[in-house]
Amino acid sequence: MDIIRLIFAIILPPLGVFLQVGFSLHFFLNILLTLLGYIPGIIHAVWIIATRD
Repeated sequence: MDIIRLIFAIILPPLGVFLQVGFSLHFFLNILLTLLGYIPGIIHAVWIIATRD
């Protein structure tokens, strides 16, 4: 399942974060980072997916 989340994190970072943590602070932070720049959104999404179980 992590592979699917990582693919979504690259294509649409908030979706990857949502699949990992649901509606939480990290989800809304990722939306903000993605709007400010696509690359920060991807980095944050991959970090959330890699560090959360």
